[in-house]
Amino acid sequence: MKALSKFVVGLTMAWVLGGCAMASGGNGSVSGFLYSGYKMGGAINPTGGTKTGEACASTILGWIATGDASITAAKAAGGITQVSHVDHDNMSILGLYGKSCTIVVGQ
Repeated sequence: MKALSKFVVGLTMAWVLGGCAMASGGNGSVSGFLYSGYKMGGAINPTGGTKTGEACASTILGWIATGDASITAAKAAGGITQVSHVDHDNMSILGLYGKSCTIVVGQ
């Protein structure tokens, strides 16, 4: 009975302390239990760009989320009027903290 109790307590602690903060953006998402750090992209226009703008949103424990990771915010941050392509940079640590950034390249 003690072994079962310890197992249940350990499982409960892992669930509670694991959090559920996950960063996702782009055409999909991946999730690593300890750490996730990846980029997703998608071409919009075949022309190149000389300007870059970035906009981010973050989450803590999946309970608090703030920021504006929209393409519009990234365009404004880089002074971009014509979008060449959009990338997404995502990061999550232990499900405690997650961040998702939209990166816009254009003119």
